[in-house]
Amino acid sequence: MAFQEVDYRPVFGRILAVVTVVLCAGGIIALWVDDPGSGLRYSWPLVFVSVLAWTLFWRPRLKVEPHGVTAVNVLRTHFVPWPAIRDIDTRFALTLRTGRGKVSVWAAPAPGRHRVLGLAEKDFDGVGDSARGEFGSLRPSDAVTTPTGNLAQLIRGQWEALRAQGLLAPGEDPEAEKVTSHVGTIAALAISGAATILGLAL
Repeated sequence: MAFQEVDYRPVFGRILAVVTVVLCAGGIIALWVDDPGSGLRYSWPLVFVSVLAWTLFWRPRLKVEPHGVTAVNVLRTHFVPWPAIRDIDTRFALTLRTGRGKVSVWAAPAPGRHRVLGLAEKDFDGVGDSARGEFGSLRPSDAVTTPTGNLAQLIRGQWEALRAQGLLAPGEDPEAEKVTSHVGTIAALAISGAATILGLAL
């Protein structure tokens, strides 16, 4: 099986981020044009909302690469090498279980109730055995016609193929799994949030 690299970012989230930032930018311009004093005081809430929208909706990302899976979440990025993966779940979101805990992928939340109502048996064609629970059961979010299920199956497929080829046999390196905090994002949220509170309090 040829290895398939993936770089997934949800389109709707990116559109929502752009729309929010554009609207906030328009509001900031209007405030400064109307009254620079009000602009200085009331622009910060709009800056905070813009930063928050970018953080929540633009940043989340999932990368599947030959050396492992990278989940770029809101405040942290997780790199999980293939040997570290012990299970792949989709209950609330695409989640990788490792020896160190769980890594939820913000870019791939489980589909909403309205999306799963119309699922049929064919929507689960090709789902790997490792996805099945007790008695062979599957979750609606395992359906390959949903983004979460599709991404989960892609990762399962690569993981199962590597395992079958014995490429995971050497075992996991405890130092290979990495977590990186988004210091700049945290600082931007803290500064704009504090400025918002200060501006509204004056």
